[in-house]
Amino acid sequence: MGLREKQAELIDDFSIIEDPVERFSAIVDRGRKALPLPDEARTDENLVPGCTSRVCLAGWLDDSGLCQFRVEADAPSVQGVAALLCDLYSDATPAEVITIEPDCLTALGVDRQLTPTRMRGLGQVRVRIREIAENL
Repeated sequence: MGLREKQAELIDDFSIIEDPVERFSAIVDRGRKALPLPDEARTDENLVPGCTSRVCLAGWLDDSGLCQFRVEADAPSVQGVAALLCDLYSDATPAEVITIEPDCLTALGVDRQLTPTRMRGLGQVRVRIREIAENL
């Protein structure tokens, strides 16, 4: 499944929840269950600049040449949305990660559930994911 199809599936899966607050809560809950950041990735080098909470993000290529991303954030809401981005971009090619934007955040109403400061910080998570993919 390509990244565009994966994003459409994520939107479909969460759009079943009609109430925007409940939908956002489901995204946060999913973030709590995300695969953990490897211990060796918890470094200052992997901190995402521009986030109000501490966000550590790591990415690598797996044996198939596909990107894998993991994140750990202090704030549950940031963890939830950042983990959603990591899930979205994991198992994608570096070219897909670089070129396809996360339209799912707007489609799912995440931008209406977070403060502008949090959204700017999550924008930095997206920038960092792209930078990692460019350097893989």
